[in-house]
Amino acid sequence: MKNILLIVAFSLFYNNLSFSHDIERDNIKIFIENMVEKHGFDEKELSSILAQAESKESILNAISRPAERTLTWNQYRDIFIKDERIVAGVQFWKEHTETLNLISEETGVSIEILVGIIGVETYYGRITGGYRVIDALSTLAFDYPKRSPFFTRELEEYLLIAKEEKMDPFDATGSYAGAMGSPQFMPSSYRAYAVDSDNDGKRDIWNNWSDVIGSVANYFIEHGWQRGNEVIVPANYDESSSKIEIKNGLKATETVSSLSFQGVSFTTNMDGNHPAELLKLEQENASNYWVGMHNFFVITKYNHSIMYGLAVHQLGQAIASEFKRNK
Repeated sequence: MKNILLIVAFSLFYNNLSFSHDIERDNIKIFIENMVEKHGFDEKELSSILAQAESKESILNAISRPAERTLTWNQYRDIFIKDERIVAGVQFWKEHTETLNLISEETGVSIEILVGIIGVETYYGRITGGYRVIDALSTLAFDYPKRSPFFTRELEEYLLIAKEEKMDPFDATGSYAGAMGSPQFMPSSYRAYAVDSDNDGKRDIWNNWSDVIGSVANYFIEHGWQRGNEVIVPANYDESSSKIEIKNGLKATETVSSLSFQGVSFTTNMDGNHPAELLKLEQENASNYWVGMHNFFVITKYNHSIMYGLAVHQLGQAIASEFKRNK
């Protein structure tokens, strides 16, 4: 027992180790020089920021963990489509009805999708990550060679955000990978898609729900969301009687008509030329078939997973049903 306690104590100690960055390291010096030349940063000021940022062992451990076991659709669904998350989504809708209605009407992105995304991503702001973004990104940019190019670009984007938005670079918090705020935007997504919905001069995705909701909606608009169109519908299909290759990819390569012609049975309001794709999701003892429309694959731009897209859709639908029932 004593040995076990010592091992646990050492593990906790090791996981909590952090070190200030040595700004004389070659990769950090090159980064600073690039930011000065490319974006006009002050060398001393940037050096001071990076010297105060910390490389954290817990971040490196988190990103290096082996991938979780492959989940079936019912196992994945059970993570997100829970009664307590639905109740929280209904409460979020009630608290922000005016904002949700306004932004949905302006953008055409349905409220169901907006509450579905925020619910899956951060449980309505409850689970946003407690790392300083500057620590997460600098750790992974400078001390994780496997993904250094990606995180170096994201660190560059983050420092530009701090400069453009007049933010203290040590204030923003997020996930161990640097995903920020309630929408969990990476810095590059923030710069491209975050909006100032309430016109207060800031794009605040940490504390301002109007900006959070507006930014999520803008992300969908910029990725081609189509107002009022269906997302995904259940289907029946006999794989033994046809030769459709079910790729479970992230884009629609067929149409409503072509799938119907090939023996897929489903009901939709979309016309025959609308992009569509047959999807197969494994349950514990069976398979489910779905036909994803264009808007479904817009959802998967947010996270490249068909199970993610369906979880967002179904959580939003469940919340909408409960919200209407309680009105």
